[in-house]
Amino acid sequence: MSLEIERKFLLREIPQALIEEGQLQLKSEHRIEQTYLALAGDQELRVRRIRDLATEEITYTHTFKKGHGLLREEIEYEISKEIYEQITRIHQSVPLTKNRVTADWSGRIIEIDLYDQIDLMVLEVEFSSEEEATQFIPPVWFGLDISTNKEYSNKKVWKELQERTV
Repeated sequence: MSLEIERKFLLREIPQALIEEGQLQLKSEHRIEQTYLALAGDQELRVRRIRDLATEEITYTHTFKKGHGLLREEIEYEISKEIYEQITRIHQSVPLTKNRVTADWSGRIIEIDLYDQIDLMVLEVEFSSEEEATQFIPPVWFGLDISTNKEYSNKKVWKELQERTV
């Protein structure tokens, strides 16, 4: 099982000036549909449909995560379109949808999630160690650090979406 070490920030706006100045270089954009299959405490099981907006290539993943905050255990692997469709058809939930922009900022890869069903933008930065993550000093434009705030977790947002659509 691999370890995911990341910090999340509540992004107020896309830093257009940094893009224009070349300090933030956009690498890719993906359309993600995410459905949770099981949630128990700090564990989650989900599937995703991911479409690359440049190539139109579509991949499907199945993910198990355990933990909360900076460090989480994660197992993720690709599944077939048929398995994804069978799982989501049986589950009959509304997927959480978002666009994920991957960019290079000063030699560091960041991901910006722009959600559809709610007014929310989250910036994520992954690290190779917990020490690196805790020592990282984010720039002001990253916004509020929400790494340990469950209020902004994808699974909480997805649960609220299910309640609104019942």
